[in-house]
Amino acid sequence: MAQKQRDAVGSRDAWVDYAKAIGIVLVVYGHVARGIFNAGIPLDVPLYQLVDSIVYSFHMPLFFFLSGLFFFHSLHRRGPAALAANKVDTILYPYVIWSLIQGLIEVWLAGYTNGNVSLTEVLALWNPRAQFWFLYALFLVMLTAILVYRRESRFFLWGLLAVAALAYVFQAAIPAALHSDYVVKNFVFFALGVWFITVKESVARRPGAWALAGVIGFVAVQYGFHVGLGLVHTDKGVASLLVAIVSILAVASLCIWLARTPARWVLALGAASMGIYVMHILAGSGARILVGRLLGVQDAMIYLLVGCLVSLLLPILVIRLLGRLKIGGLFEAPARVSAEAWYRRRFGKTTP
Repeated sequence: MAQKQRDAVGSRDAWVDYAKAIGIVLVVYGHVARGIFNAGIPLDVPLYQLVDSIVYSFHMPLFFFLSGLFFFHSLHRRGPAALAANKVDTILYPYVIWSLIQGLIEVWLAGYTNGNVSLTEVLALWNPRAQFWFLYALFLVMLTAILVYRRESRFFLWGLLAVAALAYVFQAAIPAALHSDYVVKNFVFFALGVWFITVKESVARRPGAWALAGVIGFVAVQYGFHVGLGLVHTDKGVASLLVAIVSILAVASLCIWLARTPARWVLALGAASMGIYVMHILAGSGARILVGRLLGVQDAMIYLLVGCLVSLLLPILVIRLLGRLKIGGLFEAPARVSAEAWYRRRFGKTTP
């Protein structure tokens, strides 16, 4: 099974970028829409709250799921210690850099935005803020995975997934220390991704049928959760876990079907998801200031459309500009401060 998993994720799968594209669009929509609501701009509040709850019921769990897909492939290539060092470079480093960049800009522009961020909050990097909680949480989840995954048998993968599911369901009863709650709340989705790669080929053999089943399942669980039970995404328990898992698997199956003839712009959006994630709040806030304060627009749909487009496209333009200018060190640690490079020099390990 180890070789099978390495083959399954050894090359970049188009469907993964499709799923990342869907995920990052939902992230951007969620933050732009919440910014409009918090700014007091008139909108259809019940509709906003319903869509907000649907989006937040699965969009960040989706990214933990996608990260789990590549875990064993990376573990086999690098080994546990080098993989941990690599995550310092690719997750913890951009977390620190962009938390400081965005935070300092928010302090500078405090008079023009919805927030009131202090310099002390920005510098307290051990307490993640804004969208950067995800990078902080993903780093902790990755370290936990390196420690707990020891076998690739289906029995072990199912067992660990079940334990993670129980931790999620009973998260309110589990004491939180050193931000361990990030692992308790999100490890189950990472474990779902680790497991899914073992069945991905079976789904790929009948992509249309699985995609249809996924869409039907998505509609059914979201309707049952929000309308039938009258719950919202903050109501954590068995129902919210079921909604998240079914919704994630629906996105995965739909993307496997759609990516049979991939569109380049969707792949580009998915490939740029990290850059969009760390920059979209700044881009969206700038768009809201431009549309509202400078142009005097008070239409929620214009705010939403302009905010989403700017939040998606401006980071892509910045990424491409940085590439043309050969400016690095913003999304991954450069070689001179790389934890993985230090580890390999220190212990004589070759780069994979």
